[in-house]
Parts: sequence; C-alpha cells; structure tokens
Amino acid sequence: VQLQASGGGLVQSGGSLRLSCAASSGVGLEYYDIAWFRQAPGKDHEGVSCISNNDDRMYFLDSVKGRFTISRDNGKNTVYLQMNSLKPEDTAVYSCAVMPCHVVTDPNFGGYDNWGKGTQVTVSS
Repeated sequence: VQLQASGGGLVQSGGSLRLSCAASSGVGLEYYDIAWFRQAPGKDHEGVSCISNNDDRMYFLDSVKGRFTISRDNGKNTVYLQMNSLKPEDTAVYSCAVMPCHVVTDPNFGGYDNWGKGTQVTVSS
C-alpha cells in the first residue's frame, strides 16, 4: 500500500504543524497500523509514531512524547501527526507507512524500504 505524506513546511521553533497521510489508492487505512517516520540529513530513518488499526495502541519516540499526537479520521481515510512545540532537531523529511506498530522500534523496520517521497519539515531556531 503506497501512502502519501503532506503538510510539511517551514516553522519557527515552538510552532506547530499537522501532517497528513493518505492512501494513493482507495485502500481503507482503518484496517492497518499506520506509522510515521522521519529522516534528517545524513541520518537513518527513525520511527516517530504509530497508531494501531483499532486505535488502542500508540507509540511515540521518546524525544517527541508530550509534543506530538497521532490520530486518524476514517471518514477522510487519513492519519494525522500533530506536531507541537517543534524544535530545530525535529527538522527532517517525514513519511508514513503501513507497518505493524511493534516493528516501528525494530532497527531496520523489518527490512522495509518503500519510503516514498515524504514531506519536508524545517524548524528554524
């Protein structure tokens, strides 16, 4: 399932952005765990957040806990990542993927490599 992330941009430190993740086809995202990742320049991808298919489990990277939230709108077939109190170290390309939440903390994400284009988030100091 190919997903498309959008909503990135340039924001000052302390600002907020809401990223959206939608399916390029008509696949219903409500049936899947959906994960958000980011890749900063010169660094590997890291799992940022994940929401289970029935919304009963969520994962957040320690560095974003208390600042980021994840949610889904099944009517719009979209998963959101609300990012508040942004910091310069949050600067990265953010992408989303269908991935079991327990795999998000795996060092190589179960061999996943279909990252797609992603959306750039730049936080200025």
